[in-house]
Amino acid sequence: MLQTSKGKSPFYPGQPVPIELFAGRDQQIHHIIERGVRQVEAGKPVAMYIQGEYGIGKSSIAGFTQGLAEREHHLHGIYAPLGSAESLDDIGAAVLEATLRSGAFDPKRTEKVRDWLAKYVGDQSLFGFTIHTEDLKKDAPTVAAGMLPFLKEVVERLKDTGVTGVFMVLDEINGITTNPKFSHFIKGIVDTNAMSSKPLPLLMMLCGVEERRREVITHHQPVDRIFDVIDVKTMSPDEMRDFFNKAFASVQVRVESDAMDLLTEYSAGFPKIMHLVGDAAFWLDQDGVISREDAFQAVLIAAEEVGKKYVDQQVYKALRSADYHSILAKIAKMGPDSMSFRKSDVVTGLTETEKRKFHNFLQKMKSLKVLRSGDVQGEYLFNMRMVRLYIWLQSLQKNSSRTR
Repeated sequence: MLQTSKGKSPFYPGQPVPIELFAGRDQQIHHIIERGVRQVEAGKPVAMYIQGEYGIGKSSIAGFTQGLAEREHHLHGIYAPLGSAESLDDIGAAVLEATLRSGAFDPKRTEKVRDWLAKYVGDQSLFGFTIHTEDLKKDAPTVAAGMLPFLKEVVERLKDTGVTGVFMVLDEINGITTNPKFSHFIKGIVDTNAMSSKPLPLLMMLCGVEERRREVITHHQPVDRIFDVIDVKTMSPDEMRDFFNKAFASVQVRVESDAMDLLTEYSAGFPKIMHLVGDAAFWLDQDGVISREDAFQAVLIAAEEVGKKYVDQQVYKALRSADYHSILAKIAKMGPDSMSFRKSDVVTGLTETEKRKFHNFLQKMKSLKVLRSGDVQGEYLFNMRMVRLYIWLQSLQKNSSRTR
């Protein structure tokens, strides 16, 4: 009998993973808790940088550890996405708004924060509350210039709820790292706090790709030594199985063994892809069991979603062109983990027609910033893992009749 209502999907393709569905990353979590959270709980300030490719799960790890720190280690979490930030004032506004929305694990903290920052709180509704944006922007420069005193005030206001320190996450930093002032801003907070007679127990965590960290260092070399860097790699097959089993079990859905093999193989260890594939399988399923067919169709749907959501439209169209399809498919056979290929290795598998088009193909992909030349002659590297995965997943459509 067909299900009339699917209920809530346990997958979050465009969002950090909820704590109750978090799986894997034991090594990174242990490192953050032991060398970050517990040190701050004991009174020592720490700065950490979570780095990894886009879609690897940096935000989920930050959110998960921040939640643990709030519930079990007396730290108050402030999670500030800086996606639209270009100036230090923008950072002040983002942190101020994030503070207004903080305290989710303790209603007493929420109430105290809202009372303190009441001037910025607008009307209450079923969907939360509105923010007086103009007032917030007006005071943002003061918060940015006095970030450390502001965070100390947070602890002072919440100390009777057991709070002893702050766990502040600055996420989505791609835009702000181009501003040289950001490097000095971060270093200034760390140094001023370290030299204080009574340092604030602060865990300051930045999340971004490795290139953004290097960009920050380029603007101010001393930043290099302040961060404890946590590298986030792709998830292992066991971690992926644990995630899929936990997520599907939460909605009373079982995954057949051969279906699980497909889900893990084509997710390639990327949480972003895992959520896309899992969500597609959830909506395809009609009997409470994820079959191999469900999983296969979910992979094809995920391939389209990757292209639509994470690949620039100009690139997307070029990658789908008839002229380059067969060349892309042959590159794709090298597997999703390989971010590079040698021209000579690809040429051997091309037809004569494809060989004549191959040079133009490479130049087109370079002009679209899909590829760049490697250090070795004849080597090419993909600039984005998402594009690499998209090409690989798309190649399945051509070979679907053989792999079902």
